Amino acid sequence: MNARRAAVAGVIGTVAMTLLFFIEPLIGLPKMAEGGILSTVMSASVAHLPVGFVGGWIVHFTVGILLALLYAAVAANRMPGAPVLRGALYGVLVFVGAQLVLMPLVGAGIFSSGDPPRLLGSLAGHLLYGGVVGWYYGRVAPV
Repeated sequence: MNARRAAVAGVIGTVAMTLLFFIEPLIGLPKMAEGGILSTVMSASVAHLPVGFVGGWIVHFTVGILLALLYAAVAANRMPGAPVLRGALYGVLVFVGAQLVLMPLVGAGIFSSGDPPRLLGSLAGHLLYGGVVGWYYGRVAPV
């Protein structure tokens, strides 16, 4: 596993996902405020800490890096297909995890309470994240 490349892949994938979340409302999908969602979860779980909106975004990017490290350690060489496909498949797993754990924590219910636009927006973001992580991590390193 190349931890440095995985961490960079996590940052790039998280940036791509975040940019997509900012664009999605322009095409009729709901706003996906990951930083705000995470700051809500953190405020509820660590009420004694002044987390705030910035803290939510820091956690969002930290989680993106940690998930990319997990991808590199566990999934990159065990999933079928080209690196982008492997990453996208991993993105689906991350999406399912977020829908089963994170969304209920913020009161949105399991699988966003069946809200199709919110599910589609989240799935698109996680597919993009995973695809970018897979692409970057799986690319041939310069000689």
